[in-house]
Order: sequence, then structure tokens, then C-alpha cells
Amino acid sequence: MTTAPASPDPTMEAIGHAVAEGQAGDTASARQKLLGLWSTIGITGDPLHRCSLAHYLADLYEDPAQALAWDIRALDAADAVTEQRVQEHHAGLHIAGFYPSLHLNLADNYRQLGSFEAATEHINAAKTHAPRLPQDPYGDLLSGAIQEVAEAIAGRDRSRRASAPGSAA
Repeated sequence: MTTAPASPDPTMEAIGHAVAEGQAGDTASARQKLLGLWSTIGITGDPLHRCSLAHYLADLYEDPAQALAWDIRALDAADAVTEQRVQEHHAGLHIAGFYPSLHLNLADNYRQLGSFEAATEHINAAKTHAPRLPQDPYGDLLSGAIQEVAEAIAGRDRSRRASAPGSAA
């Protein structure tokens, strides 16, 4: 997105810095920073903060069971985020656009754990929400990942995807 945030948000900025650190290869430090932020935010804190943090923190775990716990938290928090709150943070975002990725991640975790029925439910939810994806490289990336995970579920393949977030770490 090229639109500037609607208002400064120090928590989202701290999440962004930790995510960048993790993407640069320092996953342990990024994980510790995000866990510290989670302690500050708390389970009843701002749902946008909880959703964003949990979504990114899940990517820092190679163990699909640990990632699953954070991805469930992210989806639960997304259900509590209002469109107004998302727009206050960033005028170009919509909460509906979060769901394809959230369900994709859950499907992928369940698939890796061998829970193919749960994986199927979430990949179908990701497909249902996919029309809300932007028509841009990010939308294309997610659409491709949804197809890739759907094929892996159909093939009962439990191996980690080379294209999964955090795979290069």
C-alpha cells in the first residue's frame, strides 16, 4: 500500500520494526520483541495490535503447532477489529482483506500437523475471502499460496512449503 497511515501508532511501528528484523534474519530477537509487545498489549488490548502482532509472530515459528496458536489468536483478534479502527490506522486497509491470509496460515498449519479436515475448512474460507484481495503483487502472491496449500491438502502433503513465510530463516 502506498497510502500513508492515517495517524501515528507507536505500537504498530514497534511491530513493524520487529517484523523487519525477523525478515532480515534475526528471528530470535524479533520473536522476543514481539512477545514483549504482546505482554504490554495484553489479551484484551487493541484488536488491531493483537491481530497484527499475532499474525507476524506466527511466521517466526518453524513448529506448526506454535505457529497455529498465534494464528488462532490473530483470527480471533481480527473478528474484534472494526473497519473504523483499520481506517484510523491506514486509510488504504480494510479488515476484509486480512481474512484470506489469516485463513491461509491456519490451513497451512493444520495441514502440516496432519489435520486435513481442519485444513480444508480454512483453505475453503481463504478461497471464499480471496476475491477481497487487492489486484496487485501481494494479492497474486496470496492467491498463489492459497492454490499451493489447497493442492498440498488434497495430496495429504505435510511438508513445509518452501514459499511459506519464515522458510528462508
